[in-house]
Amino acid sequence: MFKVGPFDTYKTYLSLKNHFTRKSYDYHKYCGKSRATVQSFYKRKDRFWFEKLSRQKSDQEILDFFIANFVSCTDPQSLWIGEIIRNGETNYKEWQRKVQSLSYVFKEESTTLFTENKVNDIFDCSKGHPLVLKSFLSGKISLETLVIYDRIFLFGNDFDKKLSDPVWETVSLKMKKYSPFLNIDVFRFKKTLKEIVVGE
Repeated sequence: MFKVGPFDTYKTYLSLKNHFTRKSYDYHKYCGKSRATVQSFYKRKDRFWFEKLSRQKSDQEILDFFIANFVSCTDPQSLWIGEIIRNGETNYKEWQRKVQSLSYVFKEESTTLFTENKVNDIFDCSKGHPLVLKSFLSGKISLETLVIYDRIFLFGNDFDKKLSDPVWETVSLKMKKYSPFLNIDVFRFKKTLKEIVVGE
């Protein structure tokens, strides 16, 4: 298990915060780089928490830990470090459970939505927020399922053009920023969805 130091843990936090809150910053494109300095790190009152985290988790676990916390909050822009320190481990464990059983989660969440509604109606945004977005906002489907739908139906760009409200803009940005971190077999999820819709 490869472990990183406290300062590297802090840099991972900063670069992921930039990734999830700034349109112009891409964690993968910039290889997780940030302008953080060792001096600024040691001036932080919460540096001991980063030190503790770096001792407890591997490099990949630290990355996943911060991803889990940024995607589980309503608005990554307003997420502050104190909240992560307080609820971070709970969010991380819930995220792990969801990602590890993603096929089951997707099927469960999709069954109700796609058996009770026509496909076109689910993604119709001519009268405001479409059903798929309402389902996400009400907690009926997860962000992961929403991202998978976008990989299958490519609705995100269409919504970006037709919906000009801060709620969708926040969700849209989160989807785009989260998607590269999810390893999704689109063909397999398409097959699951077809079975639900067609009833095969």
